[in-house]
Amino acid sequence: MASESVKLRIKDLIGKENVKNPLSDQKLAEILTKEGIQIARRTVAKYREMLKILPSSQRKKFF
Repeated sequence: MASESVKLRIKDLIGKENVKNPLSDQKLAEILTKEGIQIARRTVAKYREMLKILPSSQRKKFF
């Protein structure tokens, strides 16, 4: 699968996540693997950084 489509899927998953409990890079990798996209956690982190998306610990919102 093309890296651009994987990046779009990561962006989509993060856009729909629960802001009180954001998805970690590991969880994103597991979701993508279940969808048939073999990807390592490190690659998810690299793509997330390319998209200028913060890590899950910094995306967490406290209400």
